[in-house]
Amino acid sequence: MFGNCKFRVLGTVFMVMLTMAGNIVKASEEDAWRRQAVRYARILSRLKWSPVTNGIPIRGKGEFRAGTRYTGVPYSNGGWDGRMIGFDINLRTYLAAVENPRSVIYTTDLRGQRNNSAGFYGTVCSGFTSYALQLAMQVGSSFHGPEHRKGVESARPQSAQGARVGDILWSRGHVEIVTRVAATPEDGVTRVRVEDSWSPTTRTRNYTARQFDDYLAQRKGILYRIADHDAWRGENRAERYLFPNYALDAATATVNRVLLLDLGDWVPYRRDQPVAFNLMDRDNQGVKALVIQRGGEQIAKVPLEGPGVVERTFARPGDYTAHCIMTDGTASQTCEFSVCALEFRTVPENTVAGQPLEIEFHAENIRPIHLSVSSASPPNYAKPVVPHAIWLNDEHRSRGRVTIPAAALAGAGQCRVVITGENRYGRLRSIAIINVTDPE
Repeated sequence: MFGNCKFRVLGTVFMVMLTMAGNIVKASEEDAWRRQAVRYARILSRLKWSPVTNGIPIRGKGEFRAGTRYTGVPYSNGGWDGRMIGFDINLRTYLAAVENPRSVIYTTDLRGQRNNSAGFYGTVCSGFTSYALQLAMQVGSSFHGPEHRKGVESARPQSAQGARVGDILWSRGHVEIVTRVAATPEDGVTRVRVEDSWSPTTRTRNYTARQFDDYLAQRKGILYRIADHDAWRGENRAERYLFPNYALDAATATVNRVLLLDLGDWVPYRRDQPVAFNLMDRDNQGVKALVIQRGGEQIAKVPLEGPGVVERTFARPGDYTAHCIMTDGTASQTCEFSVCALEFRTVPENTVAGQPLEIEFHAENIRPIHLSVSSASPPNYAKPVVPHAIWLNDEHRSRGRVTIPAAALAGAGQCRVVITGENRYGRLRSIAIINVTDPE
């Protein structure tokens, strides 16, 4: 009998040890994604850059000044024409555009397209948190909480004492992320660091515990805790797709000093979209020819008499490179870009509320990954409606067809359909405004 009792005690101890080990592994995994969230947020918030000329617009009014050193990526919703840093392009593309005074970020002003639009490239609060929290597609500020996502809950208590790294600080129309919490055994939490995207670039603020509590009350905010990271992300996991590409964003890129594209470098264009090559020759080495290749095969060699702009359009999708032949016969650093086709249409063309809708799409040199359906009206933060999302799979791509369910087209009015594709150079979106009519 004593021997059996001994075995039972040992068995109990073993089970306790297994449970403890499992909890340690779970805690370690949870801590890992939180540590990553901090590292990823800081890729965007600690970026150093300087404009080479005036002209990059700031949301509201003003512009970034030439020669001034800025910290953090610029604030801007790319609207329907621009692109989101991290999700549509890599940081290297943005930094290349900064070095080209003829690039779209100097020549294109998107202010007024949406209420938070400014420059052609940028990010916004929800883009910043989505990037840090390892999402494949940006999730709007209204949709971070438990009303719209699994695996998230209100932190307890709703104060600095309840804060933890990776927590989301939500207030109507805005989200931020906690990236550091300092505590002592005597006083508990003493300081909280919060980071976000806020015009003109990003903000990093270090609060005392009292200051944090005051800010939470002032904003009428809620501190959310992601208890299950995978459940919170669902299908929207960055590691399943090419973007965000954190390794590439964190790496140091050598920006071409001889030529750059109007969209930067390492970037996708649409078929038949003009590509402007700015032959800068910033080190005055002398340029005598521009060479353009597709898939390693030369398709154009343009004689040059010095710096200037050469514009070309490309009807054939593929991966392209461009470089200059210098006067001494050497080749310059290469710029890379892709040319893609991404188009869709509705079938039938008339869209009726409460009925499913077929979408036919066509893509070349880019992989369609996502389709969303949302209201074409400005967002109502008091009553936000989650866009209907469809993650496109191999069957969809093989058929070139996907069905928007009737529930996504419940009422008459205008809706916006967006299809997103990606390749290693970036992402493109095709957008259509569809009139949904009541059934007869």
